Amino acid sequence: MSRVSQLFKYRKHLEERYRKLIERANDYKYEDECKSDRSAFKAMKVLEKLNRLKYLDKDITSNSIA
Repeated sequence: MSRVSQLFKYRKHLEERYRKLIERANDYKYEDECKSDRSAFKAMKVLEKLNRLKYLDKDITSNSIA
C-alpha cells in the first residue's frame, strides 16, 4: 500500500470519527454536559489531526503535479 493511499484511508477514518464525536456531543448537550464537553474536545483534537493531514495531502498532490 502506497503512502498516498494510506493517507487517504487515514483521512477517511478521521473524518468518520469526527462526525461521530460531533454527533455524540450534540446528543449529550442537554443530558450530560460533561460528556458533551468531552466529546467536543476529542472532536477538536481529531479536527486538528485532520487539518494537518489535509495540509500534507495538499503538499503531496502539488509535488506530484509539478
